[in-house]
Amino acid sequence: MKRISVVIAAVFLLSACSTTAAKLPVTLIAHDSFVISDLLVKEFEDSTGYDLKIVRAGDAGAMTSKLVLTKDAPIADAVFGIDNTFAPVARENKIIDGELKPVDYADVCFNIDTEYFNNHKLAIPADWRELAEPKYRNLTVIENPNTSSTGLAFLASTYAAFPPATAGVFPSAVTWWLAFRDNGVKVASSWEDAYYTDFSGSAGKGKYPVVLSYSSSPADELDSQGNPRTQTIRKDCFRQTEYVGVLKNTGNPQGAQALVKFMLSKNFQRSLPESMYVYPIDQSVSIPQAWLRNAAPAITTIGEHLDIAQKRDNWLGDYNWVFDIAP
Repeated sequence: MKRISVVIAAVFLLSACSTTAAKLPVTLIAHDSFVISDLLVKEFEDSTGYDLKIVRAGDAGAMTSKLVLTKDAPIADAVFGIDNTFAPVARENKIIDGELKPVDYADVCFNIDTEYFNNHKLAIPADWRELAEPKYRNLTVIENPNTSSTGLAFLASTYAAFPPATAGVFPSAVTWWLAFRDNGVKVASSWEDAYYTDFSGSAGKGKYPVVLSYSSSPADELDSQGNPRTQTIRKDCFRQTEYVGVLKNTGNPQGAQALVKFMLSKNFQRSLPESMYVYPIDQSVSIPQAWLRNAAPAITTIGEHLDIAQKRDNWLGDYNWVFDIAP
C-alpha cells in the first residue's frame, strides 16, 4: 500500500508539472514604448495562470494599421496603445471585441533642450505657434501623423488652434503648416526616432533642440542633481488617452480579458508614471511626488474634443500635400 501511495503521488506530481508546463499563452500587441517590469509580468502569470507574450509593432498608428490588415486572423489576443486619435480607426474597422478601456493619459507637448537655448541665448517660446518664426529655423523635429499618435495629436491641435479660413483661401491651419515646413521642421516616422535619435536633449544627442513629445518627458532627463535638463511648452497641448482592448477573432478571449483586468489593477496603474512616463487613469493611485515635480501636466489642452474620426482624412490630406508625403 505504501509503495502504491508513492506511485499515485508521483503520478499526481507529474500531472501537476505537466499542467504548469502547458500554461496557455496570451499575446499582447503594443507600441514600441510599452514597458512592463519582470515583476509585474510574473504577478500576472502567477495570478492568472497565463503565459504573457508581448509583440511590439511600431508607433500607435502603424500598430493600428497592422491590426486592421490582420483582423480576420489576429496576431495577438489583446492590444495596448491605441489612443484617442487612432481609436476611431479601430472602431470603424471593428477590430475590438467589446470596448476599448482607458489605461493612462499624457499631454502631447513640445520639449525644449534648455542647454542649447541657454548656450545660444535664444528665448524659449511660450507658445508652440512661435516655432514657425525664423528665429527657430531648423530647430524642431515632429512625428508623421500618418503613423504616429503624437503626430496626429498635434495635427488635431493645429486645427483647434486656428479658426476656419474663408472661402477660396487655404485653411489657416494649412497656412501655419506651410510656414512651419518652410522654417525647416523635420518629420520623423515615430516618436522613438524623433525623441531618442533626433532630439539633442535626450540619449541620442541629435541636432534638433525642440521635439514633439510629452509634458512628462523631462522626468526622464535628469542631471546628477536630479534636475531636468529639458522643459516643456505646456500651453495648448493635446490630452492623449491610451487604451487596452480584446481583439476580435482571438483564440484566447478569456486570457485577453484577464490581461485587460490586470492593466486596470492598482499595481499596474501604480507602475505607469515611472515605467512609461504617463499618468494612471485610476485617480485613486498615488503618483510619486518627485516624478510629478518634473512631469507637470499641461496648463491648457486643445484638439482632443474635435471629431477626429470625421476630420482625420481631410487633415491628413492637407498635411500630406504640405509635406509631399504619401499616406
